[in-house]
Amino acid sequence: MTTINLIATAPMGLEAVVARELKELGYDNLKVENGRVRFQGSPIDICRTNLWLRTAGRVLVEMAEFPARTFEELFEGTKAIDWPEWIPEDGEFPVNGRSQKSQLTSVPACQSIVKKAVVEKMKERYGTEWFHEDGGKFVIEVSLMNDLALITLDTTGAGLHQRGYRRVSTEAPLRETMAAALVQLSRWRPERPLYDPFCGSGTILIEAAMIAWNIAPGLRRSFNSEGWPLVSNELWEEARNEAFDAVKDDVPLQIAGSDIDPYAIEIAEAAVRKAGFSKEIKLSVLPVAKMKPQGEYGVIITNPPYGERLGDDNEAELAIRQLGLSSLHLPTWSFFAITPTKSIEHYFTRAADKKRKLFNGRIQTDFYQFFGPLPPRK
Repeated sequence: MTTINLIATAPMGLEAVVARELKELGYDNLKVENGRVRFQGSPIDICRTNLWLRTAGRVLVEMAEFPARTFEELFEGTKAIDWPEWIPEDGEFPVNGRSQKSQLTSVPACQSIVKKAVVEKMKERYGTEWFHEDGGKFVIEVSLMNDLALITLDTTGAGLHQRGYRRVSTEAPLRETMAAALVQLSRWRPERPLYDPFCGSGTILIEAAMIAWNIAPGLRRSFNSEGWPLVSNELWEEARNEAFDAVKDDVPLQIAGSDIDPYAIEIAEAAVRKAGFSKEIKLSVLPVAKMKPQGEYGVIITNPPYGERLGDDNEAELAIRQLGLSSLHLPTWSFFAITPTKSIEHYFTRAADKKRKLFNGRIQTDFYQFFGPLPPRK
């Protein structure tokens, strides 16, 4: 096997960020679509992209794409795939499904048809009538959109946002993948101070530190495709060794955060310790009005509370107002905030230099970017 068609799934609004990550990892001929980026690679690229992608949701193998207006077309198209090339005789192969704007509207029926087709193909190769499915896991997904069936294999398992350092979450936490995207979309660089006055469980701060030290976000976890026949343990070992060798933990960091909730800081401190940054990331219990960022030409990246997320519109409005007032006392700092609150520009007394529509979970938000001056060139 020389080339595999792969898909990196992307949260809505972050497709271009995922594509940029893939380009920086050395992949080209990318095809950016709603909710995903298609690219090509070899088996070791399954390992590398799962380890390194910071903003993607999952890495999928594209098995086939074909028209499916009837169950017969779905069955025959699925059966035509060489499943035994990927799935061993003892492999577990559950089927997930979804359907939008298609004639085949019953997702359970589509899942059943795909499962039956895979079993029939496996029977031809392995010469058995029954599969115990007690080996490795090969999650198949059938996605129907406009009568076109996309059949994929999930190489990731638990979503890529599950880095392994956050065991407990605060109320309405920001996903790790979204936090990494906010850092990448900001102007922050490791040589500049970084502060989050609504740090919650510390996710933005930890993701920034991992970016600064070039730590692969998937280095602490496992994946479904470990042990697959086409993705050998040797390939995973090679990719992990590459990632360990790439770490730059001698880069000095000026990263700090605060939150008004002492319990949130407890959770953040535990996550920071787990991620290995207890000496690099400073945390304190403070309201936003008393935050104390240190240094000049710093960057604030934050996810302020808002009503839809935490249920108190007045408290959310006050937090945004205090953030805006704080900006007046930090003239060399840049401010980046993800929020659905439209009044933020009013409290900053100026229009945002840039706005980007993003979805925090299912809530539509904007990523407001207020640029301060860049540091003087040394």
